[in-house]
Amino acid sequence: MRCRICGGLLERRVTDLPFKIGDSSIVILKSLPVLQCDQCGDTELEQATMLRVDELLASVDGSTELEVIRYAA
Repeated sequence: MRCRICGGLLERRVTDLPFKIGDSSIVILKSLPVLQCDQCGDTELEQATMLRVDELLASVDGSTELEVIRYAA
């Protein structure tokens, strides 16, 4: 696959990514499988991964300022 930003090759990697929930909550998903561009570093999530991320983020307590969750498919 090619990067939608620069056209570079996307490589499968596992990384940690932050997601902002609401105005004041941040969730860090650890060990998240992503596609990352080898040129510009842009990351993309595959459809199945994004669906699971949506489920995980929906279960987060919005009053928590910071939460760290290990991704599990």
